[in-house]
Amino acid sequence: MGETTKAAFVPEEGVPPVAATGLLGFLAKFTVLRGAQRELWLTFLIKLLIISAYSITNKTLILWLSSDLGFSDQAAGALIGWVWAPAMTVFTLLAGSFTDAFGLRRTFFLGVIICLVARATMVFTTIPWLALAGGLFPLVIGEALGTPVLIAAARRYSTTQQRSISFSIIYMVMNVGYLIAGSIFDYVRHSLGEYGYLNLLGLHITTYRTLFLVSLGFEVLLFPTIYFLRRGAEATDEGVRFDAEPVKYGTGSLSDRIWLTVRDAAGDTVRLFRRLLGQSDFYRLLAFLLLIGFLKLIFLQMDYVFPKFGIRELGNGAPIGHLSNINYILIIILVPIIGALTQKYSAYRMVVVGGAICAASVFVMALPTPWFQRSAQGFIGQWIGHGYLGVQGSIHPYYMMIAIYISIFSIGEAFYSPRVYEYAAAIAPKGQEASYGALSYIPFLIGKLLVGTGGWLLAAFCPAHGPRHSGTMWLIFALAASVAPIGLLVFRRYIRVPEAGRQN
Repeated sequence: MGETTKAAFVPEEGVPPVAATGLLGFLAKFTVLRGAQRELWLTFLIKLLIISAYSITNKTLILWLSSDLGFSDQAAGALIGWVWAPAMTVFTLLAGSFTDAFGLRRTFFLGVIICLVARATMVFTTIPWLALAGGLFPLVIGEALGTPVLIAAARRYSTTQQRSISFSIIYMVMNVGYLIAGSIFDYVRHSLGEYGYLNLLGLHITTYRTLFLVSLGFEVLLFPTIYFLRRGAEATDEGVRFDAEPVKYGTGSLSDRIWLTVRDAAGDTVRLFRRLLGQSDFYRLLAFLLLIGFLKLIFLQMDYVFPKFGIRELGNGAPIGHLSNINYILIIILVPIIGALTQKYSAYRMVVVGGAICAASVFVMALPTPWFQRSAQGFIGQWIGHGYLGVQGSIHPYYMMIAIYISIFSIGEAFYSPRVYEYAAAIAPKGQEASYGALSYIPFLIGKLLVGTGGWLLAAFCPAHGPRHSGTMWLIFALAASVAPIGLLVFRRYIRVPEAGRQN
């Protein structure tokens, strides 16, 4: 423990490395991890635990607010879409500078401690003000601290050879975490009932708070995992190196040090945007990202609108998590394939193509359900309903429609989503790649603000009681998503910027 070890696959002296091709070349991309430091493997595990806990919570929030705390559809949607989710994006932007100043390992621990307290509060209290002030709002800060730390950890603990595949595995692990969360989300609701409870030492923990309890369990597992990260470890091409983690404020009380670090992080973020405001390409990128926000609306509604829609149209205990999992499974498969096949095309063009596919997919949900009755009772519908989803009895046409919609949407997402980040990096002035990359969070912020209206759409077109016209709600979502590809095409002369290394 602690001794210096060499990076894997260092060629023998005097022997030039030979580039492998075909299947061997593909496998070689993974075998470079054979000599990876344990911190890199721990980073993958931390990512899995964090994403699993976050995704379980995210799928449950809107249901918990209405069922356990008595919020209306409108109030729950506004709180999540206009306050909680945007606040997380803002804190995530600040967290990068905070991590650099406070230290990677310390930031990990601080984020986990905040999340533990917040999740425990959400599990064990039903007092609305306490659940929000002591649970939901602090959780924003704890969750936000994890994102930039994981990015920094993947870079710090990987060698030059390992870096590319390490970030690919981080992406894959993220989707595996989503898959785990979707399965747990359905399992708990099926086992306890949609509005049942868990008897825990005499306490009646509702189904949705039980889901928070499961996410709390994932959070607890993070403590020993982070503990085994060696202080100051950093992977280099020459081997592992140990240096003291940089700490900007090393003296004074912990609260003072945290406050000073937060203050400086906020200042760094403000200075970043001030610098960018003086660049013409910044405004073009901003317009591009604002339009992408309309696509992110469709992605975000899967957590903040889709669960209530599914329960109301398909019944209590509907396999919402497994339906969402279709997206994660397809993304894991399609992203590397589509990425390889479309390398020669510009990122802007692929975003337009992918955005058009995504927008078109949502129109499927606006079609009349009787149109899918026959296919729902056919072989594919029966396999999806009985085989994959485990539904008993007849298969509702919405199961077929949702499966088609999510499948088509996933194809579009595989085209456009990775290329958004590539586009931001490709048009960035030299030396400002990180600054432009940070702006890639803006579509999520726009999408979150837009999805805040989802509560009103649910109340109007898919209420808990009374007649429902869910197709109209989905038509509104489809039209909103269409703003992105149409806007990117109509205004391409004004917002498109030449990409480095690409022919327009």
